[in-house]
Amino acid sequence: MNVVRVQSLLSGLWAGLLLAVGGVAAPSLFTVLERQAAGTGAGQIFQMEARISLGVAILLFVLERRRVRDLVEEGQSTSAMSATLLMALGALFLTVFGGFVLHPMIQAAKAGQPTALSFGALHGISAGLYWAKTLLVLVLAWRLSAR
Repeated sequence: MNVVRVQSLLSGLWAGLLLAVGGVAAPSLFTVLERQAAGTGAGQIFQMEARISLGVAILLFVLERRRVRDLVEEGQSTSAMSATLLMALGALFLTVFGGFVLHPMIQAAKAGQPTALSFGALHGISAGLYWAKTLLVLVLAWRLSAR
């Protein structure tokens, strides 16, 4: 199977996951559960999403490096820093920062422990980074499907 087709499929599935989690699953919890239980459930869903996103971003990075290596071996002159690579790395950074740096800070703030920012501020930053990652992955899927 063509590497670009695999990349396109993966990025499309990843974009769908991000939209489903952020746009459907998490908001739905707040409509059927009390606020604290919904927040706990949403936190667990976002942690699972972060682990999946970490794996998909690394896989897309590896596939892009392979695609570029194959082009160089065919004699084509190409840059190792492609837009696809940069978008995958950007989404990887946003995943690591949001899921593995901000999330523990949010949990600490929710538990009443001292943090640099309030729970609301941390939550707002986290949500902004999540939707920025979603937009980046949507653009990545769009670009890859056009190849």
